Amino acid sequence: MSELAAKKPGLSKKAKARLSSAIVLLVLAGGGYGFYRYRVKHAPPPVTYQTAAVEKRKIVGKVTATGTVQATVTVLVGSQVSGRIQKLFADFNSPVKKGQVVAKIDPTLFEANVAQASANHQAAKADLEKAKAQKTLAERQLARLRGLAADQLATQADIDTAETNLSVASSQILSAAASIAQTAASLRQAQTNLSFTTIVSPIDGTVISRSVDVGQTVAASLSAPTIFTIAEDLRKMQVNTNVSEGDVGRLAQGMKSKFTVDAYPGTPFFGRISQIRNAAQTVQNVVTYNAIIEVDNAELKLRPGMTASVSVIFSERTDVLAVPNSALRFNPPPEANAPTPPKTARKGRDGAARDSAAREGARGNPGKDGAGKDGGDGVESKTLWIPKGTSVEYVSVKLGLSDGNYSELLETTLKEGDKVVIDSNTTGVSKPAGMPAAAAPAGGMRRMF
Repeated sequence: MSELAAKKPGLSKKAKARLSSAIVLLVLAGGGYGFYRYRVKHAPPPVTYQTAAVEKRKIVGKVTATGTVQATVTVLVGSQVSGRIQKLFADFNSPVKKGQVVAKIDPTLFEANVAQASANHQAAKADLEKAKAQKTLAERQLARLRGLAADQLATQADIDTAETNLSVASSQILSAAASIAQTAASLRQAQTNLSFTTIVSPIDGTVISRSVDVGQTVAASLSAPTIFTIAEDLRKMQVNTNVSEGDVGRLAQGMKSKFTVDAYPGTPFFGRISQIRNAAQTVQNVVTYNAIIEVDNAELKLRPGMTASVSVIFSERTDVLAVPNSALRFNPPPEANAPTPPKTARKGRDGAARDSAAREGARGNPGKDGAGKDGGDGVESKTLWIPKGTSVEYVSVKLGLSDGNYSELLETTLKEGDKVVIDSNTTGVSKPAGMPAAAAPAGGMRRMF
């Protein structure tokens, strides 16, 4: 019996090892399946892309800036003498004619100066007559002495003294004549100062500003104080704009321009560039040049000092392939596993190749025009992304003119209707159609290409 119990079958060591291995495999399989389900449940949503079509359109290149409306000719009428304002004969908006009296300074002190200068002048004339009489007397004394000397009744010393007196009398005449000229100059100066108390308009025009009131004292010791500001003709106005050095090369004399003012929103005014001044103005390391735009103001709507938002069209392209500038700013997210595009180079003005355009596009920096840092109407190499299944691939293009929203395609394999990526979505929440990838920079003075 004991022998049968000893021979009862049981699990061998090999069977136990197999059973342990099976249990381990089951545990690993369960863990792998659990990890797989976790990854499936918590996997990020697939990358989706927002696209826009390549289309033909009109591209208009503009330079935009702000400026100030001014009269073509503006004269500051001031006083050349100091004194108290006695009367004013013009006021704000008064039309004036050339030579018309517009103000009067109290002339009392200046009239007294004229009287004093006149008296000095009369005294100088009397001194001249006195010197002439003394010369006549000296001549007669010399003649008598010479006659007495012939009869041995006068000495040579007496003759020498008489000749000296005659010379002194002659010099006194010259001195008196010089004194007359001096007092005459003083009289003219006093009369001129007196005339300056009557202030007249130097031009035909309209008074746009009055700086003094009756009774106010003006001092002209260092500079002429301004009394009136007179605009010659308000029907001919000009807009003074400051154009950045990056844009001034695109402008030329005679170009047409359009601008608006806050006083008449939605009403365009038109003008023409009459001058681009060479004097540079530097403010906070920004160099600008003054462009003058002539404007016809026949309806007198424009007033001096108004702020104008100016745009000048420097180039136009019609029926050209174009892409949104948001496509130029797009950069694939890391989840897209997109290929790395080669660096593109742009020939600068100095002939040296620049790869900053590609770097600007890769960083999503739109620059001033939204089409890369250099932009404008020059040729620039950029990279566009087109959808390919769940990923994207790049295509290199050459850009031409840009208007700030769309850029012209010059050299490309893309055709009208092809899709380009303008944005991506990796959060599972779609953005509204047409939302730009980056907001355009705001500012009073900018460039649109």
